[in-house]
Amino acid sequence: MLAITAAVAAALGLTSGRYGYFGDELYFLASGRHLSWSYADQPPLIPLLARLMDTLFPDSVAALRLPTTVATAAGVIVASLIAREFGGGRRAQVLAAATSAVSFGLLGSGHELSTYVIDSFGWTVITWLLVRWVRTRQDRLLLASGLVTAVCLEIKDLVAVFWIVVACAVLLVGPRDLLRRPLLWVGAGVAVVCSLPNLWWQAHHGWPELTMTQLVAAEQDLIGGRLTFVPLVLLYTGLPVGAVLFCYGIWRLLRSAELAPYRFLGWTILGVLALFLVNNGRQSYVTGLFALATGAAVVELDRRQPAAWWRWTTTWPVYLLTAVIAVTMTLPLRPLSWDRGGLGSPVTALSTDWPELSSAVADAVHTLPEGQRAGAVVLADTYWQASALDQFGPRYGLPKVYSGNRGFWYFGAPPDGSGPTVFLGSDATALRRYFGNVRKVGSFHNPQGMPGINTGVSIWVCTGQRVAWSQMWPDLRDFDVNDRITPLYRRIAD
Repeated sequence: MLAITAAVAAALGLTSGRYGYFGDELYFLASGRHLSWSYADQPPLIPLLARLMDTLFPDSVAALRLPTTVATAAGVIVASLIAREFGGGRRAQVLAAATSAVSFGLLGSGHELSTYVIDSFGWTVITWLLVRWVRTRQDRLLLASGLVTAVCLEIKDLVAVFWIVVACAVLLVGPRDLLRRPLLWVGAGVAVVCSLPNLWWQAHHGWPELTMTQLVAAEQDLIGGRLTFVPLVLLYTGLPVGAVLFCYGIWRLLRSAELAPYRFLGWTILGVLALFLVNNGRQSYVTGLFALATGAAVVELDRRQPAAWWRWTTTWPVYLLTAVIAVTMTLPLRPLSWDRGGLGSPVTALSTDWPELSSAVADAVHTLPEGQRAGAVVLADTYWQASALDQFGPRYGLPKVYSGNRGFWYFGAPPDGSGPTVFLGSDATALRRYFGNVRKVGSFHNPQGMPGINTGVSIWVCTGQRVAWSQMWPDLRDFDVNDRITPLYRRIAD
């Protein structure tokens, strides 16, 4: 297991600095510079973590991604521990670790800072604690699961769905005494108390995370919506090994006599899948359940004598094939020159030329008369653009950056009485109602970029402001589903 873990850590560590900041990573850094109890689209832990890493290792892309590298590698170890709790020997534990190591979903995001990798690791730890509790009945494990849940709730709120489904499954098939354990509720109380600042912020700002849920559903519709949810989940497990073992593990949790005490966990997996399917959620939401299902699968395969056609699943050539596919599909290994002409992946497109974009905007600011530069305002069309300018702008002398898009709107409006506005975006039509003069002064083209985000964008100078920022800012809020479908997903759909 240690060799597999080391291989995963090495693969992610060596490639984590291969490309520049992904758009969401820049947003986490920007959010970390606006510390808050919560944000419009997430709880506070990941922005806080981004700020910590950037403070310790300024401007280091690889260091920023170190937490997800560690979480992905540690998940390999926890996957093997789950197999051991199910009664698996050394071979089953190695197979469980290897299956986790070649997961497309986790390997593909383990080389960038993201919410779902660390959240998924938390889910994996919680499922391990539950499996161990069933075997040992040590209630301190339930308290520990509550503490891990408290951490997960500071990353995403999705773990609450997991526990609701667990409670329903326990009431349905047992063990019902799980819900009568005092330490379970002590842990739940700790998790709730830790979530109160996040909930207070959301309530005070009109529950913007609910709007985010609608936006996610609209984005998912562009890549097939509910029709593609299950196929994408299976893809994320890792083809072919992960997908086969994930399905088989669920089946054995529901049917195996030896795994009968854990039957509620099989129903939990199905229940969580069903809820996210109905809600049109992302396939990444369930990656934290992969180790649970595959752990059960490898133990059952090791315990039983499968039919001849079934034995190929856990052979080393199949794992090698899955690893090769996973590495080539998910890790940033190919030369950037291959991605020119719009042929690259969305991840590549949103990881390049951010400093050059910031320099182009700075050039536009410097075209202003010297007396107007000090009071100038930079306004970006999207939160990715704003986050990039916020990160790289200071080195080019850019003034403070603002945006009405997504969570960036909540960082505040420009002060009333500001000078000219330099706007970065494809279309400045919406600003003409607020400014007497809107003129294009430049553009930016990135061969690997995303149209409308970091290529094919224009730079405008807006003067003759007619309405104060405090009055126009509510109208510039661009967060609703119907206002903008994220260009990233439009690119994927095309």
